[in-house]
Amino acid sequence: MEFKDYYQVLGLDKSASEGEIKKSYRKLARKYHPDVSKEADAELRMKDVNEAYAVLGDLEKRAAYDQLGNRYRDGQEFQTPPNWDGGSGFSGADMGEYSDFFANLFGQAAPGQSGRGERAGPRPRRGQDSHAKIVIDLRDAYQGAPRTITLRGARADAQGRVSIQEHSLNVQIPRGVKEGQHIRLAGQGGPGSGGSAAGDLFLEVHFKPDPHYRVDDRDVYLSLPVTPWEAALGASIEAPTPSGKVQVKIPANSQSGRKLRLKGRGIPGEPAGDLYLLLEIALPPADTEKARQLYEMMAREMAFNPRLAMGV
Repeated sequence: MEFKDYYQVLGLDKSASEGEIKKSYRKLARKYHPDVSKEADAELRMKDVNEAYAVLGDLEKRAAYDQLGNRYRDGQEFQTPPNWDGGSGFSGADMGEYSDFFANLFGQAAPGQSGRGERAGPRPRRGQDSHAKIVIDLRDAYQGAPRTITLRGARADAQGRVSIQEHSLNVQIPRGVKEGQHIRLAGQGGPGSGGSAAGDLFLEVHFKPDPHYRVDDRDVYLSLPVTPWEAALGASIEAPTPSGKVQVKIPANSQSGRKLRLKGRGIPGEPAGDLYLLLEIALPPADTEKARQLYEMMAREMAFNPRLAMGV
């Protein structure tokens, strides 16, 4: 399959503005319209002109095409790069009206093709919705937080010249956001065509992996280490939570794995989630003479067999 130079078809260079592209298309459409043209190959030339304008007259399609054009010349052997995504938005016409090159780039035909070979250009249409992922800390879901994200997309300058540019957006993470939830930023998606509105940007929320907390919907789980005496005798201890430290009462005779529920201390919402503390008894190391003596005294004084229920 050969690479097609759409700028050459319209008689333009790559720096052409949106206005210059539209002007050239209209001029060529009048010249090669099958109803009026005396050219022998008018119908074929009109198809080429339509195809070129279907791409160059659309901001996103033009920017995607320009990425390829930096590496190819007209007529050069071409293969669509792996994972190529030329975007969507072309539909509703017979695919046979367009070249194999076009079909491989954009997957489907362009709108507005008439049976007589002329097209009025890309129809006014709302810009595509865009999707991205944003990774936040768990505490951001508790409190909300401002974030700045950087995105890449097609942009036109004051002269209508299109390029892929990076731009930054300030985003407010709402309090109570959940894993997998989408934050909608109206008008921050792909640009519209023909004066139509831009699409929206949807940010899918993900939490950074946390060494202490595990999240299930709005419920949050924390493994909380306690000493043997705190577990055996009961105690009031300080425990961390994503929203700050809290005092927690450890019931006497608690075992490892016991679950304590702190109602409403999970991710905020209607209703809020709960925070579950999973007790883990942490043994002090017997790394001093004093510690070893204490363990030996416990072994003598406490007739305790944790395997008794197992018959051993």
